Amino acid sequence: MKIKAVTVNRFRSYSSPVTVQVDDLLVLVGRNDIGKSTILEALDIFFNEGKGCVKIDKDDINKDCLAQGQDCIEIEVEFTDLPENIVIDTTNQTTLQGEYLLTSARTLHVIKRYPNAGKEKVLIKANHPANPECADLLLKKNADLKKILEAGGFDCPDKTKNAELRKAIWGGQANLQLGNCEIEVAKIDAKSIWEQLKLYMPLYTLFQSDRKNSDSDDEVQDPMRIAVREILGDPKIQADLAQVTNTVKTRLDEVAQRTLQKLAEMAPAIAHSLDPQLPDFASLKWLDVFKNVSITGDDDIPINKRGSGVRRLVLISFFRAEAERRKNEANLPDIVYAIEEPETSQHPEHQRALTDALIALSEAHNTQVLLTTHSPEIVKRLKFENIILISNQIPTRVSPVLEHELPYPSLNEVNFSAFGEASYEYHNELYGFIEAEGRLDDYKRGKPLRQYNRHRRDGSMVTEHIILTEYIRHQIHHPENDRNVLFTTAELTESIETMRLYLQA
Repeated sequence: MKIKAVTVNRFRSYSSPVTVQVDDLLVLVGRNDIGKSTILEALDIFFNEGKGCVKIDKDDINKDCLAQGQDCIEIEVEFTDLPENIVIDTTNQTTLQGEYLLTSARTLHVIKRYPNAGKEKVLIKANHPANPECADLLLKKNADLKKILEAGGFDCPDKTKNAELRKAIWGGQANLQLGNCEIEVAKIDAKSIWEQLKLYMPLYTLFQSDRKNSDSDDEVQDPMRIAVREILGDPKIQADLAQVTNTVKTRLDEVAQRTLQKLAEMAPAIAHSLDPQLPDFASLKWLDVFKNVSITGDDDIPINKRGSGVRRLVLISFFRAEAERRKNEANLPDIVYAIEEPETSQHPEHQRALTDALIALSEAHNTQVLLTTHSPEIVKRLKFENIILISNQIPTRVSPVLEHELPYPSLNEVNFSAFGEASYEYHNELYGFIEAEGRLDDYKRGKPLRQYNRHRRDGSMVTEHIILTEYIRHQIHHPENDRNVLFTTAELTESIETMRLYLQA
């Protein structure tokens, strides 16, 4: 299963529903504290249910909504690449389409609601029968389904299977009255379907930019933990662990029987049976066995004790290795890597290597990569369709980044177009592009001139008359020259706008 879209509502800064479309590679850009990480953390809450990086609490409820008495946080995820069949129990096989649990677009749309940031309610939004005669079959027990079957005079070849009973009842209706419905999947067979669906959902792992500095620093340990989760999910490993569980159960039974024999010698009246109770195999927490997995470097020094740059290099290397492995291996589980500000503590050269690794990783089978970033180096290496801008503009808080004046994605251009932020870097980018295109003389033609005092190499001063754009560029590149009046922010904006208009013409 792959994420197609995520919607958040009443969660932190999002007071109304906001939907982000997700592809194999998604990069969120925008100002600080605008809500980029909120999207990634909402997904962590959705998938990992408080056992990941983020635990939901009352402070997550949007304050404006809370003041209006609306305290229910909503996180919705829409999925594609769905399993063809679902086994409800050991023999009862059904399909999502057959249970009318898909949207009209044949996607799976799961809603999680958290009243007062408390225990979640799970619903599936689907094109489902609304006919009162058959609208709530997923909530019915076997006996109730049989009564409906008999009352309608419908035929069912196997009345022991609820899925077959539902199929017969739905098939016997003249008009199902299909419509957009929400089905709460926490009851009866619906709960079984939900438990099965969770097994098909992708592993979701979030790498946050703000880390605690401890021996189990997740920034470094998480790659190992992801590996453990994936290894333990291997069907062969699962079979081996099941065998271990059965062996332990068998030997415990032997211990119990020997104990029972001795008990019978001492108190025959109470020596009836001793039955060791082990948790079901599926509920055993094998991950906890490996929760302290860690890695060390030379001289057994934990990697988390090294500098932040080194720790991030380990992370980069992990992503590069995973990209190579996932491209070469088949039948790997679906996984989503969500990384906040991967450029943290990295030299631009390493940022470029990291970006290439993450792009390659997103192209691997069953893999999606979600990022937030403030790095021009990262954004520049992406395609426009991979980038989403998060802003506080209502109602378009989420918008695609389109090609404007520069032929490649530019974070500086995004910031200017969306927020009006005039930066030296964007001015340099525009000037450099015009110059590289061989159009600088044409750009300067006919524009008003101003006086500029330039230092010669021999230390003397010469007065030149140049256009505003050159005046600003010279001051940016030669801050040591204090013989000119510094340009203003308004003039910087004017020059940027002039270059943009020229490139648009």
